[in-house]
Amino acid sequence: MSKTLLEVDSSPLGEGSVSRQLTHEFVEMWKGANHDGRVITRDLNATDIVPIDAAWIAAAYTPEAQQTPAQRDLLRRSEQLIAELNSADEYVFGVPMHNFSVPSVLKLWIDQIARVNKTFSYATGKPEGLLKGKKATILISSGGRYDQGTAMASWNFVEPYLRTVLAFLGVTDASFITAGGASAVASGKVDRASFFEPLVESIRARFQPAL
Repeated sequence: MSKTLLEVDSSPLGEGSVSRQLTHEFVEMWKGANHDGRVITRDLNATDIVPIDAAWIAAAYTPEAQQTPAQRDLLRRSEQLIAELNSADEYVFGVPMHNFSVPSVLKLWIDQIARVNKTFSYATGKPEGLLKGKKATILISSGGRYDQGTAMASWNFVEPYLRTVLAFLGVTDASFITAGGASAVASGKVDRASFFEPLVESIRARFQPAL
């Protein structure tokens, strides 16, 4: 059975983006391992996503059979993005650190796809994620170094936030690769190819069978 990968990019930097280059590398390796697979590409900087407001919240909490045409129109983008999540077996996210957290476009996306009875439920009285059986790889780029064990590790709100959100939605199989120190590449202090080499190897290792 063929598999589907959802690629979500959130960097505004285009071809110069570190995180986008990493997702590109991941997608190419994934295609090599899944010759008949399908890739859904979602570029959040090229997607019209508006902040949720009171009308959107009211629509989201209105039973579908009772929604007005205007409410269904408000939720159309959300339904599209959730459909992509449901149709994919695996996700890869390209995430640059912005002010110690995720880019605003990624937060907008999260607000659109975190919906009761769609991607999570309280039917049992406790929160239960509905995106079960999915696998996620999160590729994070940051200007400085915020990895665990570094002096600035406590300033990194990207990984703990995304790990929590994904787990809440049922995606507990989530792995992270961090490209810290990217500012040195942008300034020319570090060769781009040398910077990416160990990162690409880390991605490649994900597709190699365990011995």
